[in-house]
Amino acid sequence: MLSCPACSTLTHSDRLKELARAAEAHETGGRLVEASHAWQEALDLLPPTSQQYTVIRAHVGDLTTRLAAQPSATALPAPASDEPWWRRGWGALIALLIFSLGKLKFLLLGLTKLSTFVSMFAFFGVYWNLYGWPLALGLVISIYIHEMGHVAMLRRLGIRAGAPLFIPGLGALVLLKTHISDPSVDAKIGLAGPVWGLGAGLAAYVVFLITGTMTWAAIAQLTAFINLFNLIPIWQLDGSRGFHALAVWQRWIVVAAIGAAYLVTSQKILLIVGAVALYRAFQRAVIKPDYQAMITFVVLVAALAWLSTVHYIG
Repeated sequence: MLSCPACSTLTHSDRLKELARAAEAHETGGRLVEASHAWQEALDLLPPTSQQYTVIRAHVGDLTTRLAAQPSATALPAPASDEPWWRRGWGALIALLIFSLGKLKFLLLGLTKLSTFVSMFAFFGVYWNLYGWPLALGLVISIYIHEMGHVAMLRRLGIRAGAPLFIPGLGALVLLKTHISDPSVDAKIGLAGPVWGLGAGLAAYVVFLITGTMTWAAIAQLTAFINLFNLIPIWQLDGSRGFHALAVWQRWIVVAAIGAAYLVTSQKILLIVGAVALYRAFQRAVIKPDYQAMITFVVLVAALAWLSTVHYIG
């Protein structure tokens, strides 16, 4: 029990004081991610009906909003303009290499979670039996990269979450341990998955162009289709979280972009994405528009629709 039923004394009061001191020290030092983690740990030790819980939860939401407003820590530094062009080029190349190695290290780090590894192996076994191991392995890796996109954004925003969990026959998910109330923050988290998924699909497409192996072409198309399906703005899909941050006029722009993408590519899944988006366009929306979410949504629709229907020559 988190509190005494008779006197309402908090069971973990000493630990809560330690966490509060640590969180305040982190905030004073500008370490907002660490501060958010400490406050979220404190929430686990408080009764949800208590006043302290309400206050700390609101403060965690404020910290998340502040972190979301900060420039991305993964952005590559701009080279100094007074250096020779060749030196600036090498600097950018080295920065890009370090950036890529950091992402690779982060992706490998996710496999250290036993629940992720075991569920991924079970997922792989199901699709190996259906499509053979090369396509099954490519599908598993692409979905894993998609989910790690969510994890990366959650870590950047200081939000605690569980490791990716694969569900054979359905896909994968990341369980949040904190309620997200800010629509723009929720959109960042939701759309981060398809953004990373698009990267995985494009990587598979590049490998196909280099090797000519049709398995890579199939992986690229299937990855694009899965991420395009995730953009349907309904229920807990990523598209719904992205749509949540859009004003009414922005939703109509996205609907128009989906329609244009269908006319160009004839990708049938866009009919479902567009129909649901059209329905959502008539619903109540946020007053403050999120331009980043709108642009990200439009770019994802266009790129994924193209990648899922591009014609390959075997």
